[in-house]
Amino acid sequence: MTMKNLLITTIISSALLLTACTPTVNMRGNLIDEYKLAQVQKGVDTRTDVLRKMGSPTTVAPFDDTVWYYLEQKTEKRGIFDDEVIEDRVVVVMFDANGVVEQINDLDNKRQDVPYVDRKTPTSGNDFTFMQQMLGNLGKFNKDGAAASPTGGVGAPGR
Repeated sequence: MTMKNLLITTIISSALLLTACTPTVNMRGNLIDEYKLAQVQKGVDTRTDVLRKMGSPTTVAPFDDTVWYYLEQKTEKRGIFDDEVIEDRVVVVMFDANGVVEQINDLDNKRQDVPYVDRKTPTSGNDFTFMQQMLGNLGKFNKDGAAASPTGGVGAPGR
């Protein structure tokens, strides 16, 4: 291998190594710029105005369509590790009965890390080993083809 080939190979492998460690950034939700939020006026703008200025809401309250939520989240993933939330924002727009903006809240979302619980639900019954399962039916077959009774014997007594 010549010196030129060794140099090219080193440069390419270094570039691949550096790009493998680069974090992946994901944006989710409806990103609201400050100037768009500032354009919405309480008591003046209607739902149509809010849609035009801020876009569609990420979600609407399930039992109250007068509350709109604009959610945004920026996450970063490094290699095989879980995503890490870098930025998180929730903007709530509330309308009155006439559909006019009543309130705009930029929530300071304090996220709580909820630990994952790895439990198993206990079940009744027996835990059999592989050999117990394989050998468990030996001797339980009927030689004459008669149906087995619920008590485990051949044929039902008195029949």
